[in-house]
Amino acid sequence: MEDLEARASLILQEKETALTFIHSPFCATCHLAEKMLSVIEETMQKSVFYKCNASLNPDLMDHLQVESVPCLLITENGDVVEKIYAFHSIPHMYERVSKYVG
Repeated sequence: MEDLEARASLILQEKETALTFIHSPFCATCHLAEKMLSVIEETMQKSVFYKCNASLNPDLMDHLQVESVPCLLITENGDVVEKIYAFHSIPHMYERVSKYVG
């Protein structure tokens, strides 16, 4: 999982499809969600997700209208396609992200 931090807005605009995990380091649910996404990357045997700390990017969170963390933000050419806030389970998330991963 590549950490975006300062380059977040630039990367999200440049990538055709970007799956970005929005988190906060003080959020216990975020830590669990990140582990779920790591399992998905291991299963797919490739890096799929970007990671962005919401606390360090408040203007971007406001611009993208991210309502809470954890959030899996899916963008295509800089446009928000989907925001996933409820991660449920690894199989559920695998199914949700598979349609965006080539």
